[in-house]
Parts: sequence; C-alpha cells; structure tokens
Amino acid sequence: MLEPLYLNLGQHDALSEAEKALLAGAMSVEKYFGTGEDIVAEFSRPGFSTLIIDGLAARYKVLEDGGRQFTSLQVAGDFVDLHAFLLKTMDHGIVALSPCHVVVADHGKLKAITEQAPHLTRLLWLDTLVDGAIHREWIVAMGRRSKTSHLAHLICELFVRLQVVKKTSDMSFHLPLSQAELADVLGLSVVHMNRVIGTLRRMDVISWASHRITILDWQRLVQIAEFDPTYLSMNREPR
Repeated sequence: MLEPLYLNLGQHDALSEAEKALLAGAMSVEKYFGTGEDIVAEFSRPGFSTLIIDGLAARYKVLEDGGRQFTSLQVAGDFVDLHAFLLKTMDHGIVALSPCHVVVADHGKLKAITEQAPHLTRLLWLDTLVDGAIHREWIVAMGRRSKTSHLAHLICELFVRLQVVKKTSDMSFHLPLSQAELADVLGLSVVHMNRVIGTLRRMDVISWASHRITILDWQRLVQIAEFDPTYLSMNREPR
C-alpha cells in the first residue's frame, strides 16, 4: 500500500528495508474521502500527517468574499500535511479533488523516526523542502508567466510527479479536475480557462478529453512552459 511513498522518497535516495518498515510502522488508520471533502481542515490541529495513496488533492485558501485559490496539487505518494507535525495548527485546508484513499501517520511515531533514523528523517525533511520549491514555482507562474505558459508548466510538473509514482501511461495521465477547479488553480475565470486550454490544443502540444491529458510534443511543451525540473530534486544521490 505504501509503494507510492517509497517511490516518491526513493527518487531522491535509496530507502533501506529497515526504513520502509519504520514508515509502515508509523502508519495507522486508512481513510477515504469523496470529491469536495476536506482531508484536513484549515485551523485544525491534527495529531497525525496524511499520506495520499491514490487520488488528487489540493492545498487551498478561501478569502472573505468566498474566492478560493489553490496553492498546490497533491498526488499519490505525497504527505499533504507533513509540516503539521511541527507547525501544529494548519494555516490552510486540503480538499479532495477526486475520491482519495489516504493513510495517516501518527505524530508520536514520526517523532520517534526523527530520533532513531537520521537518514529517513532527512528524506522526510526533503519532502517538505520540495513542497516549498513547488510553492515558489507556482508563485512565479502566477505572477510572471503568461497563462498559456502557466498551464503548460502545470502539465509538465504533474506529468513528471505522476510518472515517479507510476500513475502515467506512455505520455498521458488522468487529471480529474473540472474547468472551474482548474481555473482556481490558475487564478482565472472559467471562460479564460477555456481559451487557454484551446490555445495549447491549437498548438498541437496536448490533447485533452474525458479528464485525460496526452502530451503530443513534450519538447515543445517544455519550451512553452520554460520548464526546468530542478526544483523537484529528481536526482538520486546520497542525502
């Protein structure tokens, strides 16, 4: 069941069988969330951190006028709130964007890992650092990229992250987002979102049907996005 986590952490450095056993021992309850349900509520103080086994979720903030902004997407193999182990109070919510299968890791057991397994602790720390790097890329995309480049960058990022956890098929992947939800990701109106998707289709770099995106020209898509995966720390090396 924890294979997505092992793949995610293992892309950075080798995980020993003992480390995998420690991770498995930290996990307790399995949970299932329907589309639109909060996995972690804003301002809550969870005593555990939640790992996505399958599904798609998003970090989000809601403004006083009801406007919602997604600040990152979370896929299989991601801890959605590992930082809550130390921050304690969540300053944002995590919502399921598709049916999500998750498992939780008790904070007491995570603390024991930090005291007993320094290498595994560093890999978990790196996981939160990559989250921060993704946030920085999203800020740059939101503030400085054209909307076409922004969407192209998001597609490149999701493809690479999903490929790591074996959730792609050739050059395609499932993205169970409505256009309204995708508009919340890019900070656009739904009408503008339709135009941006149409632009990438007309450029013959993607096809998009029934929530499945197929990349037709990876090199061209990367060029449009100005995508450099360095921020995802994909190199496997001693940590």
